[in-house]
Amino acid sequence: MDLHSLAVILQAALSPNPDERKAAENNLDQFQYAPQHLVRLLQIIVDNNCDMAVRQVASIHFKNFIAKNWAPHEPNEQQKISRSDKDMVRDHILVFVAQVPPLLRVQLGECLKTIIHADYPEQWPHLLDWVKHNLQQDQQVHGALFVLRILSRKYEFKSDEERTPVYRIVEETFGHLLNIFNKLVQIANPSLEIADLIKLICKIFWSSIYLEIPKQLFDPNVFNAWMVLFLNVLERPVPPEGEPADPELRKSWGWWKVKKWTVHILNRLYTRFGDLKIQNPENKAFAQMFQKNYAGKILECHLNLLNRIRVGSYLPDRVTNLILQYLSNSISKNSMYNLLQPRLDVLLFEIVFPLMCFNDNDQKLWDEDPHEYVRKGYDIIEDLYSPRTASMDFVSELVRKRGKENLQKFIQFIVGIFKRYDETPMEYKPYRQKDGALLAIGALCDKLKQTEPYKSELEHMLVQHVFPEFSSPVGQYAHISFSDQNNFRKALHSVVAGLRDPELPVRVDSVFALRSFVEACRDLNEIRPILPDLLDEFFKLMNEVENEDLVFTLETIVDKFGEEMAPYALGLCQNLAAAFWRCMNTAEADEEADDPGALAAVGCLRAISTILESVSRLPHLFVQFEPTLLPIMRRMLTTDGQEVFEEVLEIVSYMTFFSPTISLDMWSLWPLMIEALADWAIDFFPNMGDSLLRFESLEKLPVKVKIILKPAFNSLFKLLEILNSLKEQTPSNYVVNLSGMGGLQIWGHLCQGFIVSSNTWVLTVVHFHADILVPLDNYISRGTVYFLTCKEPDYQQSLWTMISSIMADKNLEDADIEPAPKLIEVVFQNCKGQVDQWVEPYLRITVDRLHRTEKSYLKCLLMQVIADALFYNSSLTLSILHKLGVATDVFNLWFQMLQQVKKSGARANFKREHDKKVCCLGLTALLALPADQLPAEALGQSAKEEDAEDDDDMDGFQTDDEDDGDGSDKEMGVDAEDGDEADSNRLQKLAAQARAFRPNDEDDDDSDDDYSDDEELQSPIDEVDPFIFFVDTVKAMQLSDVLRFQNLTQTLDFHYQALANGVAQHADQRRVEIEKEKMEKASAAASS
Repeated sequence: MDLHSLAVILQAALSPNPDERKAAENNLDQFQYAPQHLVRLLQIIVDNNCDMAVRQVASIHFKNFIAKNWAPHEPNEQQKISRSDKDMVRDHILVFVAQVPPLLRVQLGECLKTIIHADYPEQWPHLLDWVKHNLQQDQQVHGALFVLRILSRKYEFKSDEERTPVYRIVEETFGHLLNIFNKLVQIANPSLEIADLIKLICKIFWSSIYLEIPKQLFDPNVFNAWMVLFLNVLERPVPPEGEPADPELRKSWGWWKVKKWTVHILNRLYTRFGDLKIQNPENKAFAQMFQKNYAGKILECHLNLLNRIRVGSYLPDRVTNLILQYLSNSISKNSMYNLLQPRLDVLLFEIVFPLMCFNDNDQKLWDEDPHEYVRKGYDIIEDLYSPRTASMDFVSELVRKRGKENLQKFIQFIVGIFKRYDETPMEYKPYRQKDGALLAIGALCDKLKQTEPYKSELEHMLVQHVFPEFSSPVGQYAHISFSDQNNFRKALHSVVAGLRDPELPVRVDSVFALRSFVEACRDLNEIRPILPDLLDEFFKLMNEVENEDLVFTLETIVDKFGEEMAPYALGLCQNLAAAFWRCMNTAEADEEADDPGALAAVGCLRAISTILESVSRLPHLFVQFEPTLLPIMRRMLTTDGQEVFEEVLEIVSYMTFFSPTISLDMWSLWPLMIEALADWAIDFFPNMGDSLLRFESLEKLPVKVKIILKPAFNSLFKLLEILNSLKEQTPSNYVVNLSGMGGLQIWGHLCQGFIVSSNTWVLTVVHFHADILVPLDNYISRGTVYFLTCKEPDYQQSLWTMISSIMADKNLEDADIEPAPKLIEVVFQNCKGQVDQWVEPYLRITVDRLHRTEKSYLKCLLMQVIADALFYNSSLTLSILHKLGVATDVFNLWFQMLQQVKKSGARANFKREHDKKVCCLGLTALLALPADQLPAEALGQSAKEEDAEDDDDMDGFQTDDEDDGDGSDKEMGVDAEDGDEADSNRLQKLAAQARAFRPNDEDDDDSDDDYSDDEELQSPIDEVDPFIFFVDTVKAMQLSDVLRFQNLTQTLDFHYQALANGVAQHADQRRVEIEKEKMEKASAAASS
């Protein structure tokens, strides 16, 4: 397509006629990969004779095409742009980027960013030479600076080896930049274009020093030359001409931007070199030089700039914020505080405090756009730039670090404001100053609640000065100990009354304050009578404004009242669902990253989960919730819900576990989750390596018994020892439910770091896969019949497809696939005797993965799949292992893992009680097979070979009373004894040991993040007592094959005879206990 035809099509793309526009866009798509197409687009963009609208359309298409196609996104993806076209684009875009109007320069800048990030330095080695050359040409300086800014920004956050190109950039260009900078600051009446050039130089410097100072700048003469220029820019007043009157235009005016970037740079240098205590030895001399020569000068310049506020002149909010950050960081350093002290009172009372007060801009925004006022007040991004937040931080830091000299003085100042307010007639009361005083008291709440005499006066202060006005800071003091509960009650009801205030900001602030009161409330009867009205006001407000703090307060109320929320639960879910859809619509309409709608949407889903948890013991309610929640789950399990995927999975987990049955509508979500894993959700796994989440379990589960296994390979010996360790746990501790959630439950709020107990274990998990495991487990374990019988869709086949692809993926780390063998375990345990056709496929992929697995925890999980398969059908499993030719290897590895111990003597593998039980059931199932089917490797060694180990037999097993913390093995044999007496004593000790079912309260000294009991399973094997199962299996063997039984028991030495006797006794006890539990349950059911 020639240049003229392309321009015509671009013009048609602007047509008001949708058909013409669509045809033009189709034409552009059709020819986008044609040779020279990209070059011709660039020609139109830079053609001054072409219509500006057409040039703009061309620039957008040019930018989008380069972003999508310049560099392949996949390793084997074919290049879509020819080398000659790339060369031509690279050569010409550099020439024209500074010449085109700003509207087009923005688009070309984005293109340059894409190209530089993909090509420099390998495919574009001469780019830096071009920059260096043009920095020396007066007419080309702007373009060279523009390109150098993009180039330096590529390395702004790079470290170590990736940062190496920065050093060459600094070496080649900073000398020229310094010369240009020096000339620019000497211009007498600089234009706005000069400000743009200085701003570019500042940005280049910032990107080059952000993570690490290049070594060239450690030269004192070079560094001083730069600092002289920065201080010059900081000290010089902005030019009086040309400053916009409009506040929005003024803060983005070029000369104020220069001030901002200069302050940015000086703050960054001070952060890096202002504290000698944190310096590396090689940087200490430089830091001392910086502290001595520059830190004080910067402080003085900053104070002079802040003085503009005192005299009523303009200073941008962002500059004010940055300066106050510098001052806050200076408070703790003696030399800087000494410089600050002479001007501290003026700074504190005439600049900082007024910044904390309600001002004209606040009033204007309150009146004209109360929704925006609320958004800004609760937006953490706004806080980063807010002078008010920086002022509060300054006061807090001053009182915290220099409280002795300043706390009393500041409090006296605040008390003076309170007194003047009380004494002034109504029409002249200093409302704004009192607002600032209350905000200051709120900022100092932590200090005041801990410090006398202020601590004891807080209640009086609240009653005298806050109650009459009632503003939001009162919420910060809800947790103080009220000597008069009437005062707490009065404050609470004042906050609730604020929910009905005609002013929107007051209503929102009341909700924020209410959360503190609900958390602090000791007697819920204070809130219970007004709960219905409270909820009504909540939802009126949620219909009016999207704010996550509203939802957080609602969560707090639901959490506090628990099952008492049942009468309101359905209405709450319906209102939250409606609010969620509104928030999502707002977020989709406004794609800004900091949009409050997206945050509030997440909050709505979290609150729904909290409600579901609070009524988890009322399953009939979940049937009522389903019609409301199902549309959310369906939509948000697709790509539309990537931002809320985890929260939705948590809701699915609740609905599939607590509902009386899993409905067909809920089953329709299964394909969506499987599709997400196959499509986009699985892509999160490779990126999780550096961001694995650590979270705490709900409670510290029973500690593991420290047993050193005897080095023997006989399956019966291993089984006896594991059974002995299991005896230390009561039956209720075999499976620990996480607040009622069953199966492989990993809670969403746990993954977010929610800590419930002070006694916690820390576990590292892969976030996405662990979450999606929960509902899949629930579907299989609670909807087993439908899972097995439904063929359209075929859930068994889809599960196999997902698990096999994950297990076979060589790009996934061991930690990434851990949920896959757990799901296989769920299938075998819940579908016993009904999935014979899947045993071989699952064993095959398990063995394949086992061959290349390095992580011990995954090895355990894979080995447990084999144990589960043996318990599922031992004969079938053995035949498959023989068919695959791996039976010997598998059993040898299994027994080797069973005997491995740490230095402390604790198990190295199969550490959870669930893991031990699975191994027990699998090995016991082997004993039930006829002798001719048993693999030779599982029969063990002869009794003579075991006896030959002599007293070493004892080293592998310790009593519960022994301390193995030093990692040493305790000898249980008695050297002085001999013959029958020694044997008798040894047998007595072992028998006593086998009967002593005392828990051991010591933790394993070795930390191991791979293991935790937080994922305890709830499955059909919970009903199988391993001791009874073992004893019944052995008794069956005794009846069916007497000779085999006699041969097997004769191989047992004293040690294992004692263990066997202890297990038999314990099995009898368990039968009695189980029968008693059944009778108690039956009695309870009959009486209810």
